[in-house]
Amino acid sequence: MRAIVYRQFKQKPKLEHMPEPICQPNGVVVKLGATGVCRSDWHGWMGHDADIVLPHIPGHELAGTIVELGKNVDGHKWRKDMRVTIPFVGGCGHCPQCNSGNQQVCDAQFQPGFTHFGSFAEYVFLDYANENLVALPDEIDFATAASLGCRFVTAFRAVVDQAKIRPGEWLAVHGCGGVGLSAIMIAKAMGAQVVAVDIDSETLKFAQALGADIVLNSNHIPDIVAAVKSHTNGGANVSIDALGHQQTCFNSIANLAKRGRHIQVGLMLAQHALPPIPMGQVIANELEIYGSHGMQAHRYGAMFDMINDCLLQPQKLIGQKINLEQSIDVLVNMDKFNTHGVSVITKF
Repeated sequence: MRAIVYRQFKQKPKLEHMPEPICQPNGVVVKLGATGVCRSDWHGWMGHDADIVLPHIPGHELAGTIVELGKNVDGHKWRKDMRVTIPFVGGCGHCPQCNSGNQQVCDAQFQPGFTHFGSFAEYVFLDYANENLVALPDEIDFATAASLGCRFVTAFRAVVDQAKIRPGEWLAVHGCGGVGLSAIMIAKAMGAQVVAVDIDSETLKFAQALGADIVLNSNHIPDIVAAVKSHTNGGANVSIDALGHQQTCFNSIANLAKRGRHIQVGLMLAQHALPPIPMGQVIANELEIYGSHGMQAHRYGAMFDMINDCLLQPQKLIGQKINLEQSIDVLVNMDKFNTHGVSVITKF
């Protein structure tokens, strides 16, 4: 099969011919219909993820069609030719976290594109199929489903399940890439007001088109914390660091109103792994700090219902559709933030 492969970290990946995946007893093989290119894939390529063993095929935001089922997969629920997607964090189904319904923090996670070969290929193997496969509604095409992948579902859990955003509350979003833009759309659907912060004026225009009430360019505003507090009458009720940078993490916590909730979604890796935190403010104002890491398969139904009711339109977040070979340049240049919206591979 055709696949994008890197054999050393930080060295440009290549389009290669690789063996098709072998189906294991608890999993399925899926023929890819679409897969997103995500900043998490870039972190993997940079060597920031200890799970990756070289050589490696990246890719974790995926949708496609089942072509083979393992012998332990429930044949009454899953069958060949079914259109499916999967959370980027797959639960094993047996550990205490999975038994409590929190597969997104499974003790033995399966992550295509990290713990196993990923979806920048014609075919991908997906383990723990009974626990993690999600059947796609007919109304959702492969490109839209792939765009949900990591960024949209992570934002959904962050805004709806972790932050428990309420109508009328102010949400500040720091970083308007795929996660940040998704968070804006979801928060507006929940009745919140949104301040969007980014360094790029075109990205902020996109955020405004998705419903952001206030947009702030941090390249032009010397004190983002003060600006957010000014526009929200004392601070945001909820704030999300959607980038994963020491400065955006600090600003997201510091711009909160009393008893506000900070949600850390952007990965804090490499030199950003230990950010400064205004702990005095956290204590005095009784702030809450949450992490948010993916979303369980059993929560997709709530998101699909909102998409079906047109409250959410994730297809608007797709910035470009590309082929497999074009994904190489998109991947290696993700740190330059020169694309708007989500890039999705639709030709393999």
